Amino acid sequence: MKLFQKNPTFYKSVFSLALPIAMQSLISIGVNMLDTIMVGSLGETALSAISLANSFISIYHIFCMGLGMGASVLVSRYWGMKKAAEDRKEEAEKAEQALKQTVCLMLRITVGLAALFALLTLTMPAPLMKMYTSDSEIIRLGAVYFRWSLVTYFFLGTGLVSTIILRSVGQVRLPLYVSIGAFFVNLGANYTFIFGKFGAPRMEVAGAALGTLIARLFEAAMILGYLFFKDKAIRFRLRDLFMKTGSLIGEYIRISIPVLVSDAILAIGNNSVAMVIGHLGAAFVAANAITSVTQQLSTVVIQGISQAGAIVTGQTLGLGDRQKTMNQGWMFFGLGLALGTVSAVFIMAVSHPIISTYNVSEETVKIAEQLMAAISFIIIFQATNSIMTKGVLRGGGDTKMLMLADNIFLWILAIPLGILAGFVFHWPAFWIYVCLKSDQIVKTFWCLGRLKSEKWIKKISTGKA
Repeated sequence: MKLFQKNPTFYKSVFSLALPIAMQSLISIGVNMLDTIMVGSLGETALSAISLANSFISIYHIFCMGLGMGASVLVSRYWGMKKAAEDRKEEAEKAEQALKQTVCLMLRITVGLAALFALLTLTMPAPLMKMYTSDSEIIRLGAVYFRWSLVTYFFLGTGLVSTIILRSVGQVRLPLYVSIGAFFVNLGANYTFIFGKFGAPRMEVAGAALGTLIARLFEAAMILGYLFFKDKAIRFRLRDLFMKTGSLIGEYIRISIPVLVSDAILAIGNNSVAMVIGHLGAAFVAANAITSVTQQLSTVVIQGISQAGAIVTGQTLGLGDRQKTMNQGWMFFGLGLALGTVSAVFIMAVSHPIISTYNVSEETVKIAEQLMAAISFIIIFQATNSIMTKGVLRGGGDTKMLMLADNIFLWILAIPLGILAGFVFHWPAFWIYVCLKSDQIVKTFWCLGRLKSEKWIKKISTGKA
């Protein structure tokens, strides 16, 4: 198998899926950057408060990504099965029924998780902030942001998982168009309520939360409206929310739940990283907030390729072509190495112009510069293993092994090394970040071995007869 091959059909199919996904991610990052710049004009304390509050909200976001991507493993496979059985009506109907049951289970769990996170945010905003910082003013502002974000969970979650499912059957343009609309909605709402324009009250941190809520409401209304009333691929309708799903629960738990558990524990682990950073001081927190936006910008295409990898792999296996799936797996690995290198060069090129746009202290600037250098190194490994773990291996149904690998490398290696580097050895910011992300390096080599073994290709059924 070769990493780089002349296969125009493969690359065309991958990038036709990946680029709209990447563009949508880019727009979402643009919204986050605007939030950061607007709130950053209020000072480092407000910027740190929103950054740390969003660290907790991102746990729910990652849970939803896990739910959506876990369900997409099944949906992609069932979609491939349905297309392969077009001339066999009974098999095609069985695949479509399993597809709908998967979507139904996913939406039910998403709403349940939204209710849980909303309850936590409502009842204990200050204790949640204290997990990340001991600064009383940051805690106070973070609690304000939380109070205005309660309902956001429901719109964020249902809109996100539905978007992932639509992508799994090739519907990538609509989510992109909706994200463009949400960008302008968020921009207008943020400007209006953060700074008190057009007769609205000046709400500052609360205004940033309200602007995000309005944008999420718009996004969810558009995506769910299409899924429930217009979509002709999945053909999931409102009445299907009440369908019986017992025949698929076993398969759903086997394939999808490990993705949720993996991403959930990974989210907690990433928040542990945020806690380490939060206790390194306000300057380090602010610097990390600045650089995280740049890192997100550099990985939008990588994220798109990752999701495309899961979709393409699942659909190819659904069609029954194992050898083609292996060949594609090696080409995806090569794409990861290439895109990681390009991303590293991009980060180094834009680091200074981006840092200079923020009104922060000299100490924060120096830390941000070191973090940018560290990110440009780590991104090469992160790109490669992300495309494999979140794409190819996950699309093959290897979700249990990924659950173990993701979290063992994070909890046993990266977090302990980061704590030692930051609080025991007091190393420079560059080395603290490299230690906190050392799991990305090790995981890349693990992915290579797993790919070669072919053990990652799992059988998936349409449920009980």
